[in-house]
This record gives sequence, C-alpha cells and structure tokens, in this order.
Amino acid sequence: MTPMHLPLRPGDRPRATASLPHSQIDQQPAGTGDLDFVLAEAATWPHVTVQPSRIAVEGSRALVLTDDTDTGPAEAFMIGREFCHGHAGGDSSLHAALPPLLARAAHDAGWGEPHYLVHAGQAPPSITMLYAPRDETERDLILRLVRASYEFALGVADRADAGAGLA
Repeated sequence: MTPMHLPLRPGDRPRATASLPHSQIDQQPAGTGDLDFVLAEAATWPHVTVQPSRIAVEGSRALVLTDDTDTGPAEAFMIGREFCHGHAGGDSSLHAALPPLLARAAHDAGWGEPHYLVHAGQAPPSITMLYAPRDETERDLILRLVRASYEFALGVADRADAGAGLA
C-alpha cells in the first residue's frame, strides 16, 4: 500500500457534521475498544504523550509530541504539538494531520474526509477526519494512518512520498 493507493474502505461513507464540532454521525462501533487500542499503541511511540485535547470535545484524547523532540511543519499539527486526537461522547472517529498527498489519498479511498474547517479555508488540507474503525482490519489501517501523522509531526514524512511505509 502506498499513500496514493490505499485500499478502498468497504461500504458507504459515514455521515459527518458540516459544522463544529466536526463529528462522525453514523457507522459507529458498539464500543471504543478499537479507538482505545489505536491511542494506546501510539502512546508507546517515542516522544508521544496522551493528553486531553485542547480543541476537541471534552473527554477527547490527544496524541502530543513531547517538548524534547524536533517537529515537522506547522501543518503537521492542529494546535501546539497535538497531531491527532480521538473523539469522545460516542464518536470513535479521529482527527489527524496527514501529509497532504496522503490526506487526499485517504479521502479518495473512503477512509476519511477533510476537516470541516478545511472547506472553510480555516485549516490546512492536512487536517483529516479518519472514520471510526468498524473491525480489526480497519483498526490496523487507521493505526498506520495515525503512524503517518506521527512521522509527519516529527518532520520525517513531509515529502511527496510520505506514508510509503504504510504497506
């Protein structure tokens, strides 16, 4: 799998709000186990902490780079050093900053969509809603996209070939 050739997500896209907060409306899993797994796995990566999100709904958990590491471009973050967050309140989708070509590929393959604020010109095209995983296979693909977001945040994945390691 390359960033331009993600497998197609089965089925229709979930519905999402066209306002703030940008949330996934349907196709939610029965529980938060897959979201919890993705965030817990990412918390084991070097220079990552899990903190309350500074911009998502209350209870949302953010993946944040620690202050002791260099960072990538500004568009690799939503606020401060927050590069991804998992939603709360019954919405198991995530927002992540992806390299722009990978963000477009994720949208084209049905795994996500640009953040509502991207359409309004108030956020860079890197900010992407990743739809809630519905099973283990989808969870693993979402985890790989979150890993690409992490690498983008570190500055190692801001090139046109970013995400090539997703295979």
